[in-house]
Amino acid sequence: MADLRDVLVIKRIYDEAADDDGYRILVDRLWPRGVSKERARLDLWLKEIAPSPPLRTEFAHMRERFEDFRRSYQAELERNPAVEQLLELAAGKKRVTLLYGARDPEINHARVLLEFLLGAGSADK
Repeated sequence: MADLRDVLVIKRIYDEAADDDGYRILVDRLWPRGVSKERARLDLWLKEIAPSPPLRTEFAHMRERFEDFRRSYQAELERNPAVEQLLELAAGKKRVTLLYGARDPEINHARVLLEFLLGAGSADK
């Protein structure tokens, strides 16, 4: 089986879709503004894995709240059955691109999700 670090990547949904994206999964709870379904070229929209609405609202993509957000979102992910679904799906793929709509490539839930999945995947092996 491929190492999850070689399989899972994150990318803004506003960036152009590419063939090497592999299996494309939107991991936002809300559909991104201005992106058509055709342009998104999604294989799956897994809203269940996104942060809860109260957590998303509290974070509001503010840098000073990111560490608290990271801890809270990781706690949500520990109880989220969609994590297992995503790990099982990734196990059978060469590349899985987790798509997000946030502007900041460093301060967003997809980065926290990727870190969590890489940790969870290596813990099982």
